[in-house]
Amino acid sequence: MASTIRLSISAAYVILPALLCASAEAQFTRDTTNIPTGNIGFSENVDFGDVDGDGDWDAVIADGGDFGNQQNRIWINQGGQQGGVLGKFLDATAAQFPAVLDDSRDIEFADIDDDGDLDLYISNTAQLSNQSNRWWINMGGVQGGTQGFYQEQTLSRWVNLGVNNPSTKSSIPANLVIVAGGFVDWSCDCDFGDIDNDGDLDLVHSTYGGTFGGQVPTRLFLNTAGFFEEFNPSGYQLPNTTIVPNEPGIWVSGTQQTNTTNSTGANCDVASSALDIDLGDIDGDLDLDILHGARQEVPRMFQNRLQENGGVLTAFRDVTGSAFPAGYSTGDGHYEQEMGDLDKDGDLDIYGLNWLQGGFTFTDMTLNNTGNGVYNSITSLTNSNPDDNEGDFLDYDMDGDLDLFVANFSGQERLYRNNYAGGGPGTFSFTYANSGNMPSDSTISLDADACDVDEDGDTDVFVSNDDDQAEWFLKNGTSANDTFAPVLLALEQAPDRAAGAAPTVVRVQVYDNAPYYITWYNNTDLEYSVNGGAFTAVDMLSSAGQIFRGEIPGALVGTIDYRVRSSDKYGNTGVSTTKTFNASTGCSGTPTAFCTAKTTGNGCVPAIGSSGTPSASAGSGFFVNATNMINNKSCLLFYGVTGQGNAPFQGGTLCVKAPIRRTPGTTTGGNPPPNDCSGVPSIDMNLFAVGGLGGSPLPSLTVIGTVVNCQWWGRDPGFAAPNNTQLSDGLEYTICP
Repeated sequence: MASTIRLSISAAYVILPALLCASAEAQFTRDTTNIPTGNIGFSENVDFGDVDGDGDWDAVIADGGDFGNQQNRIWINQGGQQGGVLGKFLDATAAQFPAVLDDSRDIEFADIDDDGDLDLYISNTAQLSNQSNRWWINMGGVQGGTQGFYQEQTLSRWVNLGVNNPSTKSSIPANLVIVAGGFVDWSCDCDFGDIDNDGDLDLVHSTYGGTFGGQVPTRLFLNTAGFFEEFNPSGYQLPNTTIVPNEPGIWVSGTQQTNTTNSTGANCDVASSALDIDLGDIDGDLDLDILHGARQEVPRMFQNRLQENGGVLTAFRDVTGSAFPAGYSTGDGHYEQEMGDLDKDGDLDIYGLNWLQGGFTFTDMTLNNTGNGVYNSITSLTNSNPDDNEGDFLDYDMDGDLDLFVANFSGQERLYRNNYAGGGPGTFSFTYANSGNMPSDSTISLDADACDVDEDGDTDVFVSNDDDQAEWFLKNGTSANDTFAPVLLALEQAPDRAAGAAPTVVRVQVYDNAPYYITWYNNTDLEYSVNGGAFTAVDMLSSAGQIFRGEIPGALVGTIDYRVRSSDKYGNTGVSTTKTFNASTGCSGTPTAFCTAKTTGNGCVPAIGSSGTPSASAGSGFFVNATNMINNKSCLLFYGVTGQGNAPFQGGTLCVKAPIRRTPGTTTGGNPPPNDCSGVPSIDMNLFAVGGLGGSPLPSLTVIGTVVNCQWWGRDPGFAAPNNTQLSDGLEYTICP
């Protein structure tokens, strides 16, 4: 159950020299002296993140689970600003966490407000008492407080829960909304990722349902400046807690059908007993898909259709039936799964914990991604019959590939070595590696997370234990260091464009010999060059999964070369291929007519038009005109910057959305009397925008990228007041440089 992060802390690490040996077997030993004493609880989850921005890994622990309400905990690494020993942790819960008792199963890091520090999201269960998942906000950054100290903000961070009207579409029944914030649910794991590619982290909120019933839907919430509103393109609001067959799939195309194998978008199954979910780009199109766990049903796969729909977020599609081979999962007890590139072929393979069951025998397995999000090669792991609970990838022996650590519910944790040796796609396998590497263990373990907490060059493991048993710190004693650079693939090709205000968004896949919740911390920069000049670097942010996202300034003009550079915490650096696009000043503003003109009293049909280019800098030369207006009548141009309109107005249609502004008045001109259709008014909107015609032009008329809508209005004596006006159709254009 990985935690999502946005920050980069690698610059604070000391780059460790590579040893002469290529790798060495690790020896994990239990360290009881460098974590807090009395650290017992019914612990469900542990996550690592740099909460105070001092460059070392701190830890948070979710407590409660099946036992009841408990206090979640925070352990601060004593390196960095504490000036103590790296890898030694002290409990700072009383000072730095809200004093809240809840029934927590998961705790996730995410910088939800883009202020440069890590906030927290806590998944709770209403199994014993009605309660909601919680938002705890790091008080550094825009909050102006001390970084690493957290405040409860559950009530304010949810938006429009239970509200279903023409503008807001919540699927949550109003009676499930909790007055103190949030809604009643049974959540074991929630994950963050930029599912709509707008640069912030959205929320995938899974649930296992009351009494593990598997009939309550997973939901998606989109992030706007750190506030979350449900994504529900179906518009449907459930009448009660559960979703039943033939109801709309909320955020997935089609109607609900339990355990459906239909992959056409006609049906979906958005409700199962999920204890874990994962986000990643499985099909290579650079958007985030969802691997959805299920304890007693088969796990599912949901395809993000963002790229298929031209970059616009629409309903996901349930592709379980086409993504997985027959027999990929049997029985129940499927507590968890992980995605990672196990064979270094540039796609995400799957480890399924307890995905195969026969009688009382549980078996872990792997699936190979064939490159386009279709999986094959079901391979069972040896020595995996015990009741496993959670697995994490790590490179424990520092040989450059992803090995596997498994937390076991009934006792002994296990270690597996990846045997990939460069044989190509699908040639990975795992060998049981406990002998000589793992201490004897009888704890009830529910989660494990891996990172180099003491910065000695190898990967350590923290294990969270249930039943008032202490958490374990497993220190890695390998003599090898990480010398493997990240691999950057599938750099997005930016299209040629006209220069403007909007940036050029570029995404890339980043793989490393670490779990992706560690790779998210890599210093990753998007570098661009204009017309062969020096490269300039801008930060990229993790979108989650293996995706990073960056923005090239939109005002650049010329031939733009770009590439991505990513460095792990040890200074190992990978660079992508270089790609190119062209940005020109040949911007036309794309003036486009729309809406419907009003026929005048004498049968004229006014038609709007334009000549020249709308420009933020030219100062003149863009004329908005009209033909077929009644001659010699007073007129002016309506304009606005909030979109197209289509409202009844003075016997015709108002084509400009409010608020509406007006240019100074003029006349339609044309032939001498009598009235005919020779009126041809015109106004230079570039000149008006810079104040050359008087009036009070909106400042946004000189801002590159502003979209303007306009319409001619004039007098018409052929109709009685108040309809004695003539109206053209509308024109939409965009301000060029």
